[in-house]
Amino acid sequence: MNTTWSDLDSPIGPLRVHTDGTAITAVEFHPFREATGEMDDAHPVLVEAKRQLQSYFDGELRDFDLPLAPTGTEFRRRVWAALVEIPYGATTSYGVVARALGLAPGASRAVGTANGANPIPIVVPCHRVVGADGSLTGYAGGLERKRLLLDLERGSTEPALF
Repeated sequence: MNTTWSDLDSPIGPLRVHTDGTAITAVEFHPFREATGEMDDAHPVLVEAKRQLQSYFDGELRDFDLPLAPTGTEFRRRVWAALVEIPYGATTSYGVVARALGLAPGASRAVGTANGANPIPIVVPCHRVVGADGSLTGYAGGLERKRLLLDLERGSTEPALF
């Protein structure tokens, strides 16, 4: 598979967006893993993804409209599809996501694991999933980035209240 990537400066630090040529396959937080494929700042999929991400960070975009191709198991892809349904500015818990998928109550840990493996953060809004008590819980980009994303969506620079 031929992949390309492009970098974007953002309020939460540098991001690297990857495409397989037709869809977004990953969004990475800095520090980046060693890049595979080639940098291509002019690739139409990457140009549009970066435009939408910038619009999101500017507070103008609430729903991304990008072709996505995350790589993962069928279970993980089901969880990621459920994450896209969480409304802008809202939060939910791992248990609620598990129930929405028709899973047993104990499946919240598996949902959390899938959430943590999301290769397309921000666009697939895993930052909107919090602990059952409303506390900020793990985030691949770090809890400070998670807090900043939630604050951005609430239109606030004040700490998020759960």
